[in-house]
Amino acid sequence: MSASEQPKFDEMHAPDGSVREAYRGYQDWLSAQDSGWMRRKNFEAESFFRRTGITFNVYGEDDAEERLIPFDMVPRIITGGEWRRLSRGIEQRVRALNAFMHDLYHRQEIIRSGRLPERLFRHNAAWLPQMVGFTPPGGVYTHITGVDLVRTGPDDFLVLEDNARTPSGVSYMLENRETMMAMFPELFSKVNVREVSDYPRRLAKSLAACAPPGTVGKPTIAVLTPGIFNSAYYEHAFLADQMGAELVEGSDLRVTGGKVQMRTTVGFKPVDVLYRRVDDDFLDPLTFNPDSVLGVPGIMDVYRAGGITIANAPGTGVADDKAIYSFMPEIVEFYTGEKPLLPNVDTWRCADPDSLKYVLDNLSELVVKEVHGSGGYGMLIGPTASKKEIAAFRDKLKDNPENYIAQPTLSLSTCPIFTKQGLAPRHVDLRPFVLCSPDGVDITPGGLTRVALKKGSLVVNSSQGGGTKDSWVLDD
Repeated sequence: MSASEQPKFDEMHAPDGSVREAYRGYQDWLSAQDSGWMRRKNFEAESFFRRTGITFNVYGEDDAEERLIPFDMVPRIITGGEWRRLSRGIEQRVRALNAFMHDLYHRQEIIRSGRLPERLFRHNAAWLPQMVGFTPPGGVYTHITGVDLVRTGPDDFLVLEDNARTPSGVSYMLENRETMMAMFPELFSKVNVREVSDYPRRLAKSLAACAPPGTVGKPTIAVLTPGIFNSAYYEHAFLADQMGAELVEGSDLRVTGGKVQMRTTVGFKPVDVLYRRVDDDFLDPLTFNPDSVLGVPGIMDVYRAGGITIANAPGTGVADDKAIYSFMPEIVEFYTGEKPLLPNVDTWRCADPDSLKYVLDNLSELVVKEVHGSGGYGMLIGPTASKKEIAAFRDKLKDNPENYIAQPTLSLSTCPIFTKQGLAPRHVDLRPFVLCSPDGVDITPGGLTRVALKKGSLVVNSSQGGGTKDSWVLDD
């Protein structure tokens, strides 16, 4: 049975049409509202986003100017009990990822044990030999992680992928909540929703706890951005402002006196923690790409000498690899001694001949992804692809099978969105944001819900026509 034929789990309504527990308070409020007033509020939300400049860039298109982030004003709601179960699984996974990163750059016990093939990182561009034998301050590699989750049933949450390099989207989570509270203040007095607005404070606190040994006084934190043309620049500026940190570009920084220092109106000032939103390859032209003008020449030398914390640590992109993802159940068990509380989506590794044969025989029913792909690009959704697209992807798989993994086309859960005709179900995923420091793991209640605004679509990425929702975790 294909995903299109499988029954969808509706998060708001049970099969008999009754409203599920999570949405009862919201439904009571909604049923008392005038439909015309709701339509005006929907227009107001779009105007709010335009005024505040909540946009993103799409690369590789003729009209690659900034676009408005589509926002839907019907919240995605999770009960407190559901969130507690999710949080335990998320924390387990993030702790395992951090331990995996340390092991991969030190003794590589998981490879010696035969649990993980050496080829997965030996030929992986995200694995950095410059990190071998080095432990970041506080032993933390994955300071900020985004764990993408999908739901297929009442108690069935699955991890779709891990984002441990430079996870984005948290600014949209915060602006979604601010928009909802501005538009419907009375709603939050009727439904007890856990707070997310303190995320910037918690992020600053978590980053400060990772400052290098010997840091005197309050650590100086800066956010390194590639600049205004980056697709997530709005978020970089937003987080720096909310944390009270400096927003810097590579040209604002230099290495002097064994420290990375930033330009200020009164001279240069040392930076203790750099929250970088620049990819590894562009971080240091003396170590990586010599043509980079986005990074800081010599920063890796300062880093390895213990003079600065870089968040996330260089080399964590290995954990974003979808082939590595397919081994996460083994990784979690190896480092925690426990079975994963949150299962993966079933995954076929096309590098394996038997798996490749299965995938080639069933392309029309599967989702095929590039191992290093992101943003919904470079993938095939078999059930919605044309015969021509499937044939072209078949050739790609045969030419370079190691570059791909395949997964079943899941019957993702749906949440209602507001349309001119009323509420209508659309597929969603969820990206909780996780902070890790020597003080522990801190998970923001909720996260970013992305929604496929097109009827029947399974692609939720903003770059592919998706939108966002406010994510509510009930405080019970």
